[in-house]
Amino acid sequence: MAEADRTRERERPPLAENPYEMNMRKRRERAERNRVGPIVIKPSDREQFVARQGRLLFYLNPYAYNDTPLQQWQVFMHEVRTRSGKHRHQGGVIIYVYEGKGYSIVNGERVDWKKGDLVLLPFDPNEVVHQHFNELPTPAKWVAFYNIPIIEHIAAEMEQMEESPEFKR
Repeated sequence: MAEADRTRERERPPLAENPYEMNMRKRRERAERNRVGPIVIKPSDREQFVARQGRLLFYLNPYAYNDTPLQQWQVFMHEVRTRSGKHRHQGGVIIYVYEGKGYSIVNGERVDWKKGDLVLLPFDPNEVVHQHFNELPTPAKWVAFYNIPIIEHIAAEMEQMEESPEFKR
């Protein structure tokens, strides 16, 4: 046996970074994040803020929180005190109302909702224009869920058409 065949390297040099190795690294990172990432996310773990759409708190958002499992989801709480902003996109959002009573205007049609209801914004390749309104003196609260790969698959765009009255520039 040649001397080179019998000698083993104890440490291999790092692999050159290329698209394949980047993909492999991202897969390892995702597996690790799924293994050790948080199982419970509490509202106290996140910041509530007022944006053009209203008073929001993101539980899952891969653009803001990259330490959580399920990076392909956005999940956020929306507290509607009077009315939300008005915007349009291609839909595909599931909203669970856990406090309050109100209604949404979806493509010009009023749909009423209350605590315990599930509101489904359908997929529409043209657009779904919508705005949410609270009917009680206490805030309505709901949690919205959307799957980013599905939204990206339909090439969703979003346009803010009217700002929430709470939003201050």
